[in-house]
Amino acid sequence: MPRINLLPWREAQRKERKLAFLVALGVAALAAGVAAFAAYLLYGSMIEAQEHRNNNLRAAIKTLDKEIEEINSLESAKQKFIARMEIIEKLQRSRPEIVHVFDEIVRTLPEGVYLTSVKQNGMRLKFEGIAQSSTRVSSFMRNLDGSQWLRNPELEVVQTTKGSGPGSSFTLTADQVTAAGPEAASSKAAKGKIRKASIGDQGARQ
Repeated sequence: MPRINLLPWREAQRKERKLAFLVALGVAALAAGVAAFAAYLLYGSMIEAQEHRNNNLRAAIKTLDKEIEEINSLESAKQKFIARMEIIEKLQRSRPEIVHVFDEIVRTLPEGVYLTSVKQNGMRLKFEGIAQSSTRVSSFMRNLDGSQWLRNPELEVVQTTKGSGPGSSFTLTADQVTAAGPEAASSKAAKGKIRKASIGDQGARQ
């Protein structure tokens, strides 16, 4: 029986399989490289898009910050303007009041009393002067207490002067009444007069 040598065929088959394996391995490596490159490009584009959105957000935030600063400055300017308007309105309201106050000071000043200084701190008035006697000072305080534009007189100092003649120097304070004060006082006085008149009518009827 003849002998057949199959070694060359098996060797060739082994080489073919090895070559096919190497080709498949190269194709797989190439596919993996392409996939990795594609993933790199994809993630790179995503990162770039996110950075672009972040830049847009930063720009929008800066714009909003500027607008907020402008709004705050406008609000501050508004508050200053309102404060100025209130001061102007207060001064306009107090202009006739101070005239009434000085007129009331002249009216309440009794004979024998001379003022040397009148100072105002807010709604508080400070009077300094000379009176012929302490009784004149008491009379001045009573007049102030009954005034429509001045109230709550308080005596701080009264002392006898020396040298020029008899008299007493004094210092007293009083509160200025706002515009609503005289109106309320006038209304109260009017109600009192009406009440007295009604009581008088009832007495006459009886």
